[in-house]
Amino acid sequence: MAIIVFFILVLYKTFIDRIVREKDVQSRAEIQHQKQLVLENTKVQEEERKRIAVSVHDDIGNRLNILSLWLNNLDIEDESTSEVISNQISELIDSTRSISHSLYPVNLEKLGLILYIEELITNLSARINISLHVSSKYTQRDLFVEVQIYRIIQEFTTNVIKHSTADKIDIMIKDFQSFTGIVIFDNGQGFDYEKVKKGMGIKNIESRMKSMDAEFKWKSILNKGSRLIFKIQKKQ
Repeated sequence: MAIIVFFILVLYKTFIDRIVREKDVQSRAEIQHQKQLVLENTKVQEEERKRIAVSVHDDIGNRLNILSLWLNNLDIEDESTSEVISNQISELIDSTRSISHSLYPVNLEKLGLILYIEELITNLSARINISLHVSSKYTQRDLFVEVQIYRIIQEFTTNVIKHSTADKIDIMIKDFQSFTGIVIFDNGQGFDYEKVKKGMGIKNIESRMKSMDAEFKWKSILNKGSRLIFKIQKKQ
């Protein structure tokens, strides 16, 4: 009887272990499926943004530049009218460029991530001081990954300017053997993560990090600034 009970218990344990393993495999498959959905959704959004941004940048932007050149060569007797028209077109060109950049970093592939971040820093220099620190070992990543990194930095700096009292942001990018590590931090008032995590700014940043399967961590102390740390694995 004892032997029969023992075998029954062994069979029962084996059955339970198999059920647990199957559920674990199913759970991991579901998690991977969700990650894939996030990735595909992000890629579709980026492609649509890119299409619109290129259209704005190449079509409307070029037309405005041609119009500007044409007006500059046009003999307008009223100088004040000429100046008004010229200023309006100049503002339209700047607005067009700004809209294009906000939709998609059109020239990132040509300039590279680091130069594009430096351009962003230059554009924001009148509003906040941003320092960029990049390790000499940094190597270019996949275009999709670099676009996401740029967008995260862009979103972080925009949020700081809009919602923080910070006057300084630091960006650190360093390559390690198996991953790229990035830290972005400011000296502002900080925030309560639980209260703001549902906001679009935090959601957009975290969605982009998830699309790269990046590990990330927020650190924020009220009146002592906020910090975002994330690392992206170098997949073979």
